[in-house]
Parts: sequence; C-alpha cells; structure tokens
Amino acid sequence: MDRPQSVVPDAIDFLNAAFPFTASTTRGIFAGAQRLHWHHALELNYIQSGTGFILINGVKLPFQQGDIIFINSNDLHRAYETENLVMGVIMFEPSLLSIDLKFDPDLMTPFRSLGSVDRHSPVHGELARLLQRMMEENEARGTAYRSLIRSDLIRFLSLANRHLSPPIQEDRPIKGRGMHVLKEVLRTMELHLDYSWTLQELSDLTHLSPSRFSALFQQAVGTSPHYYLIQLRLTHAVHLLETTDQKIIEIAETCGFRNLSNFNRLFKQHVGASPSEIRERAFAGNPVLPFPANLRKQ
Repeated sequence: MDRPQSVVPDAIDFLNAAFPFTASTTRGIFAGAQRLHWHHALELNYIQSGTGFILINGVKLPFQQGDIIFINSNDLHRAYETENLVMGVIMFEPSLLSIDLKFDPDLMTPFRSLGSVDRHSPVHGELARLLQRMMEENEARGTAYRSLIRSDLIRFLSLANRHLSPPIQEDRPIKGRGMHVLKEVLRTMELHLDYSWTLQELSDLTHLSPSRFSALFQQAVGTSPHYYLIQLRLTHAVHLLETTDQKIIEIAETCGFRNLSNFNRLFKQHVGASPSEIRERAFAGNPVLPFPANLRKQ
C-alpha cells in the first residue's frame, strides 16, 4: 500500500448555527474525548464527581470534584478518567459572546490561560450554580431560554475572570508550528487507520526528526505514536462491532490489523472483552463502556 499523503485538518464544527450552545452530562470518558482533538467551539467542563486529568496543548492538568476546566478554540486536548468521573460539559461558539458585533476581551481570558478558579473561592459556589442553571435551561427550552443562558454565561465568565488563579505549569504549552504539525499528522493517522505507519513515516509528515517528533507527540498525547495508533484502531473497531454486521476478520483488516489472532489479543488486552463479546453486548442492547477501562487509565 502506498503511503498516504498528509491531510490538513479542518476544525470540528457541530453546533447549531441558530443558537450555538450545547450542554450534557457524561459518565466516564467517551471515545471521542480520549482521542486528541480540537474544535472551534469553546468548552467548559465541570467535574461533578470523580477524578482524572486532561492534556491541553501538551500540559497535563489533574482534576477532581468541583474543578472547572476552560478549553479554548482549537486547543489540542484529550481527557482521561482515573475514578468514577461524572462531569458537565458545555460547548458554545465564541460568537455567542459578541455584543453588538463586538467582543469583550475579558470574557475570553479564562480560555486563553490554563489558570483555574480555586474550589475554595467564595465565588466557586455561584459559578457551579450558574453552570447548573445553564444546563437546566438548555434541557427545558422554556420561554426566552436562549437569553437566560447567554446572560448566565456572560456572568459566569466575568466572575471566573475576576477570580482566576494563575496557572501552575511544569510544562510549557505547545504552540505555533508544533500545534500545526501535530494536528496534521493526527488527522492523517485517523483517516488512514489501515496503513502500517512507521515512526519514520509519521515524523516525515512533520519534517521533524523521529526523536523530536516522538517527544512532541508524547507531550501532547501522553502516549507514544505506536500506542496511540492502537487506541485509534481499537476505538474504531468497537464502533464497527456495535453498529455493523461486518465479519470480525473484515473489521480487523479495516482497522489496520493484518493478523486476526494479533487483533483478538490486543482487543482483549485493552478492551477487557473479546470482539465477539462486544458484538453480543451491543446486539443485546448493552454496549461496551464509553471506552475500555484499561485505555482510560493509560
């Protein structure tokens, strides 16, 4: 098979243009959030219970109950659960913050920094209530709910900016060309899961040496390129097992596994069940967890 050409990624765009705001509660980390990804939307995560950590532009941030996480447009990020994670997730387009076609720069400050609001801050309780109220309004869709959400969002970000603590960083965020080349190679890997990538070929896509590419990738993703490729392939395999009637050997080949026994071994090791067991659960109405517990904790 010829080596695939690199692909310049587009930002992920999935919000309703009429009112670009979504809110949901998640348990654990679903597969999409375990992939290193980015999107134009701004994102707020409120940790309702449990623990874990998130990688944002190569900086690792542990989180626990009560923490509020700000994710800026086009930040490279990936989340992990360590124990019993439940979190509220709010996403919205920056245009929602414009007033008379102008932006208040203060509202964007929490997203441009890796700072946080102390869980013991006097304002933390109000921030949590505002987040909860926005989520409830979004679900109920009552009269003037859009105006209420927007006003709560502006108050939330204004208070967060006023009480924002400076970031404590051991690592420096990845910026500039490093961000661009990582996004390019990540999208190319996802679009060509069936290709037998080598470290040299992946580093060639970025015009970096294999050692420099590996170090940059490890910082941003938290795993080696080889291990991350296995994660991508197994994530896609779980999806195909749950949503298609393809034969298991065909799914293995589609996901880049040339040897069925090797596919079964890796699948069992990382997912905690065999491909046939996952398919049986899905057809019985009991799909696999958001993603394998073993992979969540890597």
